[in-house]
Amino acid sequence: MNAPSPDLLSASDARALFERIAGNIEKVMRGQRATVRRLLAAFASGGHVLLEDTPGTGKTTLAKALAASVGAQFTRVQFTPDLLPSDVLGVSVFNQKEQVFEFRAGPVFTNILLADEINRASPRTQSALLEVMAEQQVSVEGRTRPMDGLFFVIATQNPVEFRGTYPLPEAQMDRFAMRLSLGYVDADTEVAVLEAQDLGHPLTSIGAVASREDVLALMARVRQVRLANELRHYIVEIVQKTRSAPQVLLGCGPRASLALAHLAKALALFDGSDFVRPEHVQALAESVLAHRLVLEPQAKFAGASATALIADIVREAKVPA
Repeated sequence: MNAPSPDLLSASDARALFERIAGNIEKVMRGQRATVRRLLAAFASGGHVLLEDTPGTGKTTLAKALAASVGAQFTRVQFTPDLLPSDVLGVSVFNQKEQVFEFRAGPVFTNILLADEINRASPRTQSALLEVMAEQQVSVEGRTRPMDGLFFVIATQNPVEFRGTYPLPEAQMDRFAMRLSLGYVDADTEVAVLEAQDLGHPLTSIGAVASREDVLALMARVRQVRLANELRHYIVEIVQKTRSAPQVLLGCGPRASLALAHLAKALALFDGSDFVRPEHVQALAESVLAHRLVLEPQAKFAGASATALIADIVREAKVPA
């Protein structure tokens, strides 16, 4: 492996930066330490996140708090059945004065994109995000336009509401590095949330605690975290077991292995470690893999769940010494 650049962040500096960003977000998102930690791991490793939870749990607030904490450009798109791909990507408009077509960039050209209620848009519109999420570029009208280095998608959907929605296809689900759920906080934390919003929303009082250069340096440092060959085999073993499980119709592909490896590096760095340990892989396996599985109909009727299956696979996989 090449020697690290002298300008590369140290493991301790990277952890301090992570803690600074996480602490700032937690001023708004109380009682959500584990979710914030995983969200930042995805952000720093170049993945995208699907937030799946009931209304009112703070999904939009979390996205806004992240953008505010790193001084990033934030754009929110409310996905609806009549939304078109051009409404997301952009379209050329004829300039009568200049007698030329001018491209007007859509909301996807941003740093942090919130695709709110993504499953309310048609599959045609959902597919507009496939290229940009996988390749960090947009191909529109015969031209390829690269995205900014901080491009990050947070999509939300309500798992218990089905009227007027379109289930995300497998190809779209596979573009998300992980699926997260905020859940409900305990009673004391909810009381603290009420108190914090007596005079206004906490989002209005937080500012950036990291710069664009800080985040790019953090991303570069994540890539330098060591992943032992034994752990690569461990990750692949877990992922491959999802393909051979009898309850599974469609298992996880190589993109899942890559996501698990990259996220484990970020999580290790956030722990102040310069190398990945098995517990980092174990902590992320469910969030990274479960949403990619398609279970056999008979297994669903029998009460099987993707999360339980991943837990079983991780428990049975041989842990590297």
